[in-house]
Amino acid sequence: MTTFQRHRGLTEQAADAAVDQACRLLRLPTIRAQFPELAEAAARDQMSYRGFLAELLMTECDDRARRRSERRIKAAQFPLEKSLRAFDFEANPSVDPAVIHTPATCEWVKKGLPLCLIGDSGTGKSHLLIALGTEAAMAGCRVRYTLATKLVNELVEAADEKVLTKTIARYGRVDLLCIDELGYRELDRRGAELLFQVLTEREEKKSVAIASNESFSGWTKTFTDPRLCAAIVHRLTFGGNRIQTGTESYRLALTQARAAAHDASG
Repeated sequence: MTTFQRHRGLTEQAADAAVDQACRLLRLPTIRAQFPELAEAAARDQMSYRGFLAELLMTECDDRARRRSERRIKAAQFPLEKSLRAFDFEANPSVDPAVIHTPATCEWVKKGLPLCLIGDSGTGKSHLLIALGTEAAMAGCRVRYTLATKLVNELVEAADEKVLTKTIARYGRVDLLCIDELGYRELDRRGAELLFQVLTEREEKKSVAIASNESFSGWTKTFTDPRLCAAIVHRLTFGGNRIQTGTESYRLALTQARAAAHDASG
Protein backbone atom coordinates (compact mmCIF):
# COMPACT_ATOMS: atom_id res chain seq x y z
CA MET A 1 0.00 0.00 0.00
CA THR A 2 1.36 3.41 -0.91
CA THR A 3 1.65 6.29 1.52
CA PHE A 4 -0.95 8.22 -0.44
CA GLN A 5 -4.02 6.75 -2.04
CA ARG A 6 -6.26 8.59 -4.44
CA HIS A 7 -9.64 9.42 -2.98
CA ARG A 8 -12.43 11.20 -4.72
CA GLY A 9 -14.51 13.54 -2.64
CA LEU A 10 -11.92 14.45 0.01
CA THR A 11 -13.07 17.12 2.37
CA GLU A 12 -11.19 20.41 2.14
CA GLN A 13 -9.69 19.78 5.56
CA ALA A 14 -8.48 16.31 4.53
CA ALA A 15 -7.14 17.68 1.22
CA ASP A 16 -5.22 20.42 3.03
CA ALA A 17 -3.72 17.83 5.39
CA ALA A 18 -2.71 15.64 2.42
CA VAL A 19 -1.07 18.58 0.65
CA ASP A 20 0.79 19.51 3.83
CA GLN A 21 2.09 15.96 4.28
CA ALA A 22 3.08 15.63 0.63
CA CYS A 23 4.98 18.93 0.75
CA ARG A 24 6.89 17.72 3.78
CA LEU A 25 7.85 14.46 2.06
CA LEU A 26 8.76 16.16 -1.22
CA ARG A 27 10.54 19.03 0.54
CA LEU A 28 8.44 21.81 -0.94
CA PRO A 29 8.42 24.33 1.95
CA THR A 30 7.20 27.30 -0.10
CA ILE A 31 4.16 25.48 -1.52
CA ARG A 32 3.43 24.16 1.96
CA ALA A 33 3.53 27.66 3.46
CA GLN A 34 1.64 29.46 0.69
CA PHE A 35 -0.81 26.77 -0.47
CA PRO A 36 -3.87 28.01 1.49
CA GLU A 37 -3.47 31.57 0.24
CA LEU A 38 -2.75 30.49 -3.34
CA ALA A 39 -5.68 28.04 -3.33
CA GLU A 40 -8.08 30.74 -2.20
CA ALA A 41 -6.76 33.12 -4.88
CA ALA A 42 -7.11 30.39 -7.55
CA ALA A 43 -10.71 29.71 -6.56
CA ARG A 44 -11.52 33.41 -6.49
CA ASP A 45 -9.97 33.97 -9.93
CA GLN A 46 -11.50 30.73 -11.32
CA MET A 47 -8.06 29.53 -12.35
CA SER A 48 -7.79 26.29 -14.30
CA TYR A 49 -6.22 23.21 -12.73
CA ARG A 50 -3.22 23.56 -15.04
CA GLY A 51 -2.89 27.27 -14.24
CA PHE A 52 -3.06 26.60 -10.51
CA LEU A 53 -0.45 23.83 -10.74
CA ALA A 54 1.86 26.13 -12.74
CA GLU A 55 1.40 28.88 -10.13
CA LEU A 56 2.33 26.50 -7.31
CA LEU A 57 5.42 25.15 -9.05
CA MET A 58 6.69 28.56 -10.17
CA THR A 59 6.25 29.92 -6.64
CA GLU A 60 8.44 27.09 -5.32
CA CYS A 61 11.04 27.58 -8.08
CA ASP A 62 11.24 31.34 -7.51
CA ASP A 63 11.70 30.93 -3.78
CA ARG A 64 14.37 28.27 -4.25
CA ALA A 65 16.26 30.60 -6.59
CA ARG A 66 16.02 33.36 -3.96
CA ARG A 67 17.34 31.08 -1.24
CA ARG A 68 20.22 29.91 -3.45
CA SER A 69 21.17 33.54 -4.11
CA GLU A 70 21.10 34.28 -0.40
CA ARG A 71 23.36 31.30 0.30
CA ARG A 72 25.85 32.39 -2.38
CA ILE A 73 25.89 35.95 -1.03
CA LYS A 74 26.46 34.65 2.51
CA ALA A 75 29.23 32.32 1.30
CA ALA A 76 30.99 35.28 -0.36
CA GLN A 77 31.64 36.74 3.12
CA PHE A 78 31.01 40.35 2.18
CA PRO A 79 31.64 42.61 5.20
CA LEU A 80 28.65 44.82 4.39
CA GLU A 81 25.52 44.74 2.27
CA LYS A 82 26.01 46.98 -0.75
CA SER A 83 24.00 47.28 -3.96
CA LEU A 84 24.32 49.17 -7.22
CA ARG A 85 20.95 50.79 -6.56
CA ALA A 86 22.33 52.32 -3.36
CA PHE A 87 25.41 53.80 -5.05
CA ASP A 88 25.15 57.60 -5.26
CA PHE A 89 26.24 58.36 -8.82
CA GLU A 90 25.27 62.02 -8.39
CA ALA A 91 27.62 62.39 -5.43
CA ASN A 92 30.49 60.91 -7.46
CA PRO A 93 30.20 62.08 -11.08
CA SER A 94 33.55 60.42 -11.84
CA VAL A 95 31.69 57.11 -12.04
CA ASP A 96 29.51 56.83 -15.13
CA PRO A 97 26.42 54.62 -14.57
CA ALA A 98 26.71 53.44 -18.18
CA VAL A 99 30.24 52.18 -17.48
CA ILE A 100 28.98 50.20 -14.47
CA HIS A 101 26.13 48.71 -16.50
CA THR A 102 28.51 46.49 -18.51
CA PRO A 103 30.13 44.64 -15.56
CA ALA A 104 26.72 44.50 -13.83
CA THR A 105 25.61 42.00 -16.49
CA CYS A 106 28.26 39.58 -15.14
CA GLU A 107 29.33 38.50 -18.63
CA TRP A 108 32.94 39.30 -17.66
CA VAL A 109 32.71 36.78 -14.82
CA LYS A 110 31.41 34.08 -17.16
CA LYS A 111 34.35 34.80 -19.48
CA GLY A 112 36.89 34.75 -16.65
CA LEU A 113 38.02 38.35 -17.17
CA PRO A 114 39.52 40.67 -14.52
CA LEU A 115 38.11 43.96 -13.23
CA CYS A 116 40.03 46.77 -11.54
CA LEU A 117 38.47 49.59 -9.53
CA ILE A 118 41.02 52.36 -9.02
CA GLY A 119 40.52 55.53 -7.01
CA ASP A 120 41.22 57.40 -3.80
CA SER A 121 39.67 56.58 -0.44
CA GLY A 122 36.03 57.53 -0.09
CA THR A 123 35.24 57.35 -3.81
CA GLY A 124 33.13 54.18 -3.64
CA LYS A 125 35.56 51.46 -4.74
CA SER A 126 34.64 48.98 -2.04
CA HIS A 127 30.94 49.73 -2.47
CA LEU A 128 31.15 48.94 -6.18
CA LEU A 129 33.34 45.88 -5.58
CA ILE A 130 30.84 44.39 -3.14
CA ALA A 131 27.83 45.42 -5.24
CA LEU A 132 29.23 43.87 -8.42
CA GLY A 133 30.21 40.76 -6.46
CA THR A 134 26.65 40.57 -5.14
CA GLU A 135 25.27 40.86 -8.67
CA ALA A 136 27.50 37.96 -9.72
CA ALA A 137 26.31 35.84 -6.78
CA MET A 138 22.69 36.58 -7.68
CA ALA A 139 23.46 35.53 -11.26
CA GLY A 140 24.54 32.10 -10.05
CA CYS A 141 28.29 32.60 -9.66
CA ARG A 142 30.38 31.42 -6.70
CA VAL A 143 31.98 34.53 -5.19
CA ARG A 144 34.51 35.16 -2.43
CA TYR A 145 35.46 38.54 -0.95
CA THR A 146 38.66 39.18 1.01
CA LEU A 147 41.03 41.96 1.97
CA ALA A 148 44.41 41.79 0.23
CA THR A 149 46.37 41.62 3.49
CA LYS A 150 44.03 38.98 4.92
CA LEU A 151 44.44 36.82 1.83
CA VAL A 152 48.23 37.12 1.92
CA ASN A 153 48.34 36.29 5.64
CA GLU A 154 46.16 33.23 5.02
CA LEU A 155 48.47 32.10 2.22
CA VAL A 156 51.58 32.53 4.37
CA GLU A 157 50.00 30.50 7.18
CA ALA A 158 48.94 27.83 4.68
CA ALA A 159 52.50 27.63 3.33
CA ASP A 160 53.88 27.27 6.85
CA GLU A 161 51.37 24.51 7.61
CA LYS A 162 52.08 22.68 4.31
CA VAL A 163 48.53 23.17 3.01
CA LEU A 164 49.25 25.89 0.43
CA THR A 165 48.18 23.81 -2.57
CA LYS A 166 44.84 23.06 -0.94
CA THR A 167 44.29 26.73 -0.05
CA ILE A 168 45.13 27.98 -3.54
CA ALA A 169 42.83 25.34 -5.03
CA ARG A 170 40.00 26.52 -2.78
CA TYR A 171 40.39 30.08 -4.02
CA GLY A 172 40.72 28.74 -7.55
CA ARG A 173 37.29 27.15 -7.47
CA VAL A 174 35.23 30.31 -7.01
CA ASP A 175 34.01 32.03 -10.16
CA LEU A 176 34.86 35.51 -8.86
CA LEU A 177 37.49 36.46 -6.31
CA CYS A 178 37.05 40.02 -4.99
CA ILE A 179 40.23 41.46 -3.42
CA ASP A 180 39.74 44.74 -1.58
CA GLU A 181 42.29 47.31 -0.39
CA LEU A 182 45.09 46.14 -2.66
CA GLY A 183 47.86 48.72 -2.48
CA TYR A 184 47.19 50.02 1.02
CA ARG A 185 50.17 48.20 2.52
CA GLU A 186 53.52 46.99 1.26
CA LEU A 187 53.78 43.22 0.86
CA ASP A 188 57.02 41.38 1.48
CA ARG A 189 58.42 39.31 -1.35
CA ARG A 190 57.10 36.01 0.01
CA GLY A 191 53.56 37.35 0.44
CA ALA A 192 53.61 38.94 -3.01
CA GLU A 193 54.80 35.70 -4.60
CA LEU A 194 52.04 33.72 -2.89
CA LEU A 195 49.43 36.20 -4.09
CA PHE A 196 50.91 35.86 -7.56
CA GLN A 197 50.34 32.10 -7.38
CA VAL A 198 46.63 32.64 -6.68
CA LEU A 199 46.33 35.04 -9.61
CA THR A 200 48.21 32.65 -11.89
CA GLU A 201 45.90 29.80 -10.87
CA ARG A 202 42.92 31.89 -11.97
CA GLU A 203 44.38 33.56 -15.07
CA GLU A 204 42.07 33.42 -18.10
CA LYS A 205 39.91 30.84 -16.30
CA LYS A 206 38.22 32.55 -13.37
CA SER A 207 37.65 36.25 -12.69
CA VAL A 208 39.42 38.47 -10.20
CA ALA A 209 38.10 41.90 -9.20
CA ILE A 210 40.27 44.25 -7.17
CA ALA A 211 39.83 47.64 -5.54
CA SER A 212 42.95 49.78 -5.08
CA ASN A 213 43.71 53.32 -3.99
CA GLU A 214 46.88 53.28 -6.13
CA SER A 215 47.21 53.59 -9.88
CA PHE A 216 49.18 50.76 -11.48
CA SER A 217 52.26 52.98 -11.67
CA GLY A 218 52.21 53.20 -7.87
CA TRP A 219 51.96 49.47 -7.26
CA THR A 220 55.74 49.25 -6.88
CA LYS A 221 55.09 50.49 -3.32
CA THR A 222 53.10 47.30 -2.67
CA PHE A 223 55.07 44.90 -4.85
CA THR A 224 58.67 46.00 -4.46
CA ASP A 225 60.06 43.57 -7.05
CA PRO A 226 59.55 45.37 -10.40
CA ARG A 227 59.29 42.17 -12.46
CA LEU A 228 56.80 40.60 -10.07
CA CYS A 229 54.81 43.84 -9.97
CA ALA A 230 54.65 43.94 -13.78
CA ALA A 231 53.49 40.31 -13.91
CA ILE A 232 50.73 40.93 -11.36
CA VAL A 233 49.54 44.05 -13.20
CA HIS A 234 49.42 42.03 -16.42
CA ARG A 235 47.28 39.30 -14.85
CA LEU A 236 44.86 41.85 -13.42
CA THR A 237 44.47 43.90 -16.59
CA PHE A 238 44.76 41.55 -19.58
CA GLY A 239 41.44 41.63 -21.43
CA GLY A 240 39.61 43.15 -18.46
CA ASN A 241 37.84 46.35 -17.47
CA ARG A 242 39.31 49.25 -15.55
CA ILE A 243 37.01 51.67 -13.73
CA GLN A 244 38.34 54.92 -12.29
CA THR A 245 36.38 56.16 -9.27
CA GLY A 246 38.19 59.49 -9.08
CA THR A 247 40.13 61.41 -6.46
CA GLU A 248 37.44 63.42 -4.67
CA SER A 249 36.10 61.68 -1.58
CA TYR A 250 32.33 62.06 -1.73
CA ARG A 251 32.14 60.25 1.63
CA LEU A 252 34.26 63.00 3.21
CA ALA A 253 32.20 65.69 1.44
CA LEU A 254 28.99 64.10 2.76
CA THR A 255 30.40 64.01 6.30
CA GLN A 256 31.42 67.68 6.08
CA ALA A 257 28.01 68.66 4.70
CA ARG A 258 26.24 66.88 7.56
CA ALA A 259 28.53 68.52 10.11
CA ALA A 260 27.86 71.96 8.57
CA ALA A 261 24.10 71.35 8.63
CA HIS A 262 24.33 70.27 12.28
CA ASP A 263 26.29 73.41 13.21
CA ALA A 264 23.81 75.60 11.36
CA SER A 265 20.85 74.02 13.15
CA GLY A 266 22.60 74.41 16.51
